[in-house]
Amino acid sequence: MEADWEVEIGAGAPVLDACWPGFIDLRVSPDAAGALPEVQEFPALGRALIRLNTAQCPVWTAKCDVWELTAYDPDELDALHNQAGRALGCYIDLFACNARDWLAPDQTIEWCKKLCALLDCVPLRSCRVDLVVRSAILPNQQTGCGVTAYLAAAGSDAAQASLRLNEALVAFVDTILFASTPEAASKLQ
Repeated sequence: MEADWEVEIGAGAPVLDACWPGFIDLRVSPDAAGALPEVQEFPALGRALIRLNTAQCPVWTAKCDVWELTAYDPDELDALHNQAGRALGCYIDLFACNARDWLAPDQTIEWCKKLCALLDCVPLRSCRVDLVVRSAILPNQQTGCGVTAYLAAAGSDAAQASLRLNEALVAFVDTILFASTPEAASKLQ
């Protein structure tokens, strides 16, 4: 799986709002994921959101979307050109369960680097993850950082692109959960 990270902090850069109007806390109400319009359009996103908001996960989510990509480079998705006729994308805004973990950009960048190193080892073609570190307004008006995870996947047709994005979401969530284990720490040494 292709994976990369970048930082967008500063004047004019988007700021993530963890508790925006309309926010539904899936940590408290996981069943509410099924009512989200994005999940009704792409059910695999709902399964990922539920897993990302469990007590075992080091992050939680606040916002997401899914859409068909109209402009993409098959090479950036590690896709064969004849198998990249359609592509889908989604994003998920992530926040650390322990807000102190991502108060400063350096902490958040380190998490992104480790996650990308693990994602690069996932043998999955035709998809990628881009992690973007951003300033964030956290609960109780505290400031810190958040991460927008952009996932994209291609396939020969819409059904194949959907299948690939589903696989990418599963691998993404599995890797986040794995990254918080002692085994992951030893693998990255």
